[in-house]
Amino acid sequence: MTDAVEKGLRRIGITVSRPVLAIICIIFGIILIIFPALVGIIVGIFLLIQGILLLTDYMEVRNQQARTYRSPSPPPTQPPPPSEQSQTYLKTENP
Repeated sequence: MTDAVEKGLRRIGITVSRPVLAIICIIFGIILIIFPALVGIIVGIFLLIQGILLLTDYMEVRNQQARTYRSPSPPPTQPPPPSEQSQTYLKTENP
């Protein structure tokens, strides 16, 4: 779960090391034990943040796929027209 949280925080520009994230989790755990009425509020905030991160991840992947499918294909290559030198060579070669 910490990997998902770290990935989501990195996406919005926040970098947190694992020890700091662990301390934050411990602090929130203690707060929830002391004030059990806050469980609903903290879980609601977590679910809102997680939902936003999942939606932004989905939109980012979808935009990358759309850009990949829309990339222009190279124009078909045609052989160059025969030059005059090759035509004169063919004329002199075949009498």
